[in-house]
Amino acid sequence: MSSATLPTPNVSVQQIIDELIAARQQGGVASAANLDGTLTTAEQAYEVQAAVAKALGWFGTDFPRYWKSGGANREATLTHAPLPPAGVWNSPAEAGAFFFHRRGIEVEVALRLSKAVDHATALELDEAGASSMVDAMAVSIEVVDSRWQECMTAPALMRLADLQCHGALIVGEWQPWQERDWAQQVCRVKVGEQPVVERRGTHPLGNPTWGLVAWLRHATRDGATVPAGTVVTTGTWVGILDAQLGDLVVARFEGIGSAQVQL
Repeated sequence: MSSATLPTPNVSVQQIIDELIAARQQGGVASAANLDGTLTTAEQAYEVQAAVAKALGWFGTDFPRYWKSGGANREATLTHAPLPPAGVWNSPAEAGAFFFHRRGIEVEVALRLSKAVDHATALELDEAGASSMVDAMAVSIEVVDSRWQECMTAPALMRLADLQCHGALIVGEWQPWQERDWAQQVCRVKVGEQPVVERRGTHPLGNPTWGLVAWLRHATRDGATVPAGTVVTTGTWVGILDAQLGDLVVARFEGIGSAQVQL
């Protein structure tokens, strides 16, 4: 996502780029089923991410300052996406007229870097080294959405091309980073009038820092440097919870803080 020249997409990948741009500009959705099989590699999906971001002017020549990264477990290939700044809000937040096709809720711990990281540094890092570059953490809520009408049943690469189903990110108050007993970490989520969902030790990767190295190597792979202050969300503790227009969503992590959004 640096200012380096993007590769020229082939015709079929360009069609996906065009569909996603149109969906975002028109506040609509497209059919992933009609394009199934077009993407065959994750790099093509990342190519789509970059091309859509460039066309819509999300970042200009700046490096994206907010990212999502994660995977289902440590055996899975982690995926990553830069987040459009217009959909990143401080808690407490109100969605207002912001358009969502779907309102899924993920609650996560966001991490903030204290140091800039270039590709050479990223290649040398292990988890401990990457953790040492984190200076703060915050509770975050991601509103999961899709530009594909099939939402979460769209093919995996199509979801990845669409920023891994990102809608908006709400970030709570920053707290100094400290290692915790993540296996005992409790989080609670209240979505509208639904019962409180409580989870303990359910981070899919075991702890929020486990995937930092993979994310940093991805984010710097084209020669970019990840600036100090860049934020990454690290995986949902509750899967995806369903929310509706008008719901108030409140997430709390014991010992870390809270975040909330009025949908």
